[in-house]
Amino acid sequence: LVHMNIFFGGTFIKKENLEEAGIVNPIKLEYYKIKDLKSKNDIFGIEVVKTAYINEEIKVEKASIDKLTNDEKIENSILDILKRNEVTPVILEDVIEDLVKC
Repeated sequence: LVHMNIFFGGTFIKKENLEEAGIVNPIKLEYYKIKDLKSKNDIFGIEVVKTAYINEEIKVEKASIDKLTNDEKIENSILDILKRNEVTPVILEDVIEDLVKC
């Protein structure tokens, strides 16, 4: 085991946001802390998992960023921002780049 994923929080994308985009199926987003177990120091990353329920089919997308920070408070703040803004895996890297610039 190289790293451990710890559930941070989850949400369903708001119905009005889905309808605005022409999507009728529910979409669940989950956010995880990634803790590097190999490192002597605490090193944290994040993972976003999107689950779309389309009729009888379940589609899952994932994206993660390892070794993002060594400060768990910063990691929690980032995860909170991602969850509040319903950030999906496909735009995770762009959002993180923008947050790092701030």
